[in-house]
Amino acid sequence: MSNETIPTQREDKKPNVNIQNKSSDTVYGLGLIGAWVYYIGRATTAQDKVKGFFKGFIWPAVFVYEMLKFLNKE
Repeated sequence: MSNETIPTQREDKKPNVNIQNKSSDTVYGLGLIGAWVYYIGRATTAQDKVKGFFKGFIWPAVFVYEMLKFLNKE
C-alpha cells in the first residue's frame, strides 16, 4: 500500500486592482513636504519643530474643514 499524496492544483485567484490615478498621492505628498518646510522652518525651539512635524500631517483635514465651512456660508 502506498501513502503517496497527490498534489492538487489550486488556483490562487487574486483580485485584479487597477490604480488609475496616482496624482492625488503626489499632490498630498508635495503638500505634506511643503507644510513641513513651512512649520519646521519657522520653528525656533526643538518643541516647536516637533509640533510642526505633526501639524504637517493635520493640515489637510483642517483645510478641508475650513473650505467646507466657507462654502456652506449663507
